[in-house]
Amino acid sequence: MDLRQMLPILGVLAMITLPPDRCAGPPVEQGATDQYTQARARMVREQIASRDVTDPRVLEAIGRVPRHLFVPQDEVRYAYEDRPLPIGYGQTISQPYIVALMTQLARPAPTDRALEVGTGSGYQAAVLAPLVRRLFTIELEEPLARQAEERLRTLGYANVTVRHGDGYAGWPEEAPFDVILVTAAPEEVTRNARVAPGARDGVPTVGEPASRRAGVPPSERSQDDKRHPVD
Repeated sequence: MDLRQMLPILGVLAMITLPPDRCAGPPVEQGATDQYTQARARMVREQIASRDVTDPRVLEAIGRVPRHLFVPQDEVRYAYEDRPLPIGYGQTISQPYIVALMTQLARPAPTDRALEVGTGSGYQAAVLAPLVRRLFTIELEEPLARQAEERLRTLGYANVTVRHGDGYAGWPEEAPFDVILVTAAPEEVTRNARVAPGARDGVPTVGEPASRRAGVPPSERSQDDKRHPVD
């Protein structure tokens, strides 16, 4: 079969798309001159890939997430700097490096079911969602939960389910989970959430900046990280 005979077949294949429940995340942005696209590429290159985050899947995932859409309007100009930012209700969005590092340490796989405790703005969920099959995320503050749910739905993260509630007991009716990320800072985490054999988790310690909890050397911690001890 020559190329001319194959063209109709190729045309049909080009129209095939993944079903909605298999799609996760925003489409690749068009136009390399977009200011946020450039800022995001620089963030990944200079703040994340140049350090100890090496997983290509994680780097690609965080490089696709429009962080400026996860912060308040008056913080947008700082969206791609390596620091946490306030999102209201006494909470912050974690600095990009910490989000990437925690995601890499969790070693997410395409077949995983993941639980996140502490949705916040939804940024960590947006980074993790394309790397797993399903993601369930819980947020204590109802306004943040509703905002994150709407934001993630608008951006096309079809495999994420957001719940408003206390994540201390996990999400028993959806267990077991292969990956658990705790992006809040509880004094202790119930073992009820960790029911899958070999589950991987990332659990911070109360009162410590995110960089110290993740093992970042003192010389590499940002000043803002010291001012935002709970992210």
